[in-house]
This record gives sequence, structure tokens and C-alpha cells, in this order.
Amino acid sequence: MTIIATTRRSLSWALRIGCAVHVIHTFFYEISETQGESMLPTLNYSGDFVHTNKLCARGRGCQVGDMIVALKPTDPAQRVCKRITGMPGDIIAVDPSVDFKENRGKEPAYIKVPEGHCWVTGDNLSRSLDSRSYGVLPLGLVKGKIVAVNTRDGAFQWLGNSLKPAED
Repeated sequence: MTIIATTRRSLSWALRIGCAVHVIHTFFYEISETQGESMLPTLNYSGDFVHTNKLCARGRGCQVGDMIVALKPTDPAQRVCKRITGMPGDIIAVDPSVDFKENRGKEPAYIKVPEGHCWVTGDNLSRSLDSRSYGVLPLGLVKGKIVAVNTRDGAFQWLGNSLKPAED
């Protein structure tokens, strides 16, 4: 076999592998680094790598309690990691940390999440810009559901929905 044939075969395989990686990254699965305090203590401020299932894009298969990656509504060039705390039709306390009596007449205390949207918050409510700041999140901005994390200390952990059903 000549050097040209070997090189051609190697380039062919490299192109095929590159295309497969691109398709997987675009449509199925993504790993990205976290940055920011909004999801503390679940995710570290920086250095964690979240695994995102992109089959759940646009909110498909997502439910209250799931962590997602979405485009930030106020700056679509940025991505955010948040937890879904309300789905279409749910009634949400806009900011449970605000005293209702002090806030009376200023902002609505409760909203109903409209169709095609969800309500998202960070786990660290005091340090999170989320639906309390920018309102409901269109499901079209959801890029996928976070299913696992590699922490900065090297540990791997599957992340499921940690919401437990209410007891009767």
C-alpha cells in the first residue's frame, strides 16, 4: 500500500469520526463547564462539567425538579444552568423569599406559567438571576436536561430529579 492510499484512508476515517462527533454534540449529548454561584451547592462555582441530554431540548421530557441548560432570555449568547420549578399551568410564588405584606401592590405574588414556558430558579436563590428576574422561560430556549456532572475534584455523579412527591 502506498503512502498516499494510507493517508487517504486515514483522512477518510478522521472525517467520518469528526462528522459523528459533530452530530452527537449538536443533537444528542453535550459536555460543558459551569460558571457562577446560582446552582450552589449542587454544582460548584466553576470547574464542574455537566453532561446534557439534548434529546430533552425544548423541554421534551422535562418536569419540575429537573436541571436544564438553556439560553439566557436577556442574552441568548449566554447559557444558564437552572432547575425547573414550574411547568405550563403551574401556579408559582414569584419570589418566596419576599414578605408578601411588604410587597403588596408592587409585584404579583403568584403567576400561572403560560403554555410553552417554564419557571426556572437557581438552587442558590440569594445569588441567582432566574425567572424571578426575567420572567417565564420559553421552552424553545431549553437546550437540554443535565443528567450527570464531573466535579472539579474528578468525581463523576449521575444527577436525577431530586424532587420527592408530597406525602398525603
